[in-house]
Amino acid sequence: MTEIIKIEDNCDEAVQKAKKYFFDGKVFIYPTDTIYGLGANPFNDEAIKRISTIKNRDDKKNYILLISSMEQLLKYTEIENERLLDLLNEMWPNPVSVVLKLNAKTRADLNKENIAFRIPSNRFCIKVLEAIKMPLVTTSVNKTGQASYVDPSQIIDNYSEEVDAIFYSIKQIQNRASTLIDMTSSEPVVLRQGKFQIDSLIKKFSLNSLQ
Repeated sequence: MTEIIKIEDNCDEAVQKAKKYFFDGKVFIYPTDTIYGLGANPFNDEAIKRISTIKNRDDKKNYILLISSMEQLLKYTEIENERLLDLLNEMWPNPVSVVLKLNAKTRADLNKENIAFRIPSNRFCIKVLEAIKMPLVTTSVNKTGQASYVDPSQIIDNYSEEVDAIFYSIKQIQNRASTLIDMTSSEPVVLRQGKFQIDSLIKKFSLNSLQ
């Protein structure tokens, strides 16, 4: 039975419930700084397969990971360029996700070379991330190729039998995905343009060479 939780009723209790679902290997829906996301532990293979099944998506494709801090990011990535670190510090928290190289341990754990990370500008997300002290998967609540759901009532109607919990907010969120930029090669590549404009920041930090 899917648990439906309004965050505003008791935010701290909602955070603890999200933490439990995360470590129990469950899949849940929650509001982010962009759109509602399907969430789970990225190191739990069964949970990730469930998300891919829900979305009708190839489970070999990568999902964005939310993190709470730069310190947390450095536990999972391989970043040697100080200018890139300065840029990330300047940019986050904001709705922009950055593809980065994983370190050796995380590559082995996830069987991936690169993954996109983001520090979100959303109070509930940050509280959950601080509670779990690990990255959290985020991917839009929709079937692949279809529009994302942002109305909680529609999410409950369409997904209450597919996930273990739905965390929703009475606050309206923007219906726009994050800007997605790849910073794993010699020059930054914008893979998806969202609301956040990153061009000026790239110029500010002169990131014409990231290696």
